Amino acid sequence: MDKEFLPIGTVVLMKGGTKRLMITGYLPIIKEEKKIYDYSGCLYPEGFLSSEQVGFFNHENIEKIIYMGESEDPETKEFIEKLKEDYKKIREMVENEQNKKEEIKPKYTSTKIQ
Repeated sequence: MDKEFLPIGTVVLMKGGTKRLMITGYLPIIKEEKKIYDYSGCLYPEGFLSSEQVGFFNHENIEKIIYMGESEDPETKEFIEKLKEDYKKIREMVENEQNKKEEIKPKYTSTKIQ
């Protein structure tokens, strides 16, 4: 089954949420969390106010689509198809990077020598 991606500009409501978000980007990688999300978004209707107010979320966290962004545009269709193709590779790349960092960590605990 292909990964589903909604077009930029789509306005959604998160499960359990009260504030709408507008999708502004795809597959943001958050280095501090060592995690990749499906989407980045900003508050709607406010828009992008600061980098501290950007939201990151996955497709399965969406409860309702309020407004569908432009999906019939040929460039959008082509981009989303390419994104679907590359999704698995991108996810594997991030997971491999996580594993490299985890391998560096010692697999033992030190003991106090008296």
